[in-house]
Amino acid sequence: NYKGNVYCYCPKTNTRREMANGGFEKERNTLKKLCPAKQYGITCEGQETCPVVQGIRIPLKEDRRIFTPIDRASYKWEREYKKRTSVERVNSRLDVSFGFEVHTIRGMEKMKLRCGLALCVMLAMAVGRIKEKQADKMRSLVSAA
Repeated sequence: NYKGNVYCYCPKTNTRREMANGGFEKERNTLKKLCPAKQYGITCEGQETCPVVQGIRIPLKEDRRIFTPIDRASYKWEREYKKRTSVERVNSRLDVSFGFEVHTIRGMEKMKLRCGLALCVMLAMAVGRIKEKQADKMRSLVSAA
């Protein structure tokens, strides 16, 4: 499905189960999905005749947005995705609060300098709040220190 979950169906009972994560195979550029009956100790009546009992490999080129080297069904994906959301908050602050969404800056060097300065200001404000024992207002741009 669109989340990257892969399911197998029991050949006898037609029971649907999500396949287990088998990791990324770098040499083959594929994700490996394993039989849930073998991995989780579930009884499956059609295990003897099942075509995917040994597992399957899904090439990343199948759909690169869904099938990535870090499997979307893994715990590692959740940890990495949480980092992405925190970076998006910083990007939003740069756009909205520091005015980079509508700007007249031309040239990569000037833009890198301005973004670097804005990030330094954000960090300096956070350090100032901590030194003033106002850690709860560390992310605030509005209230005075």
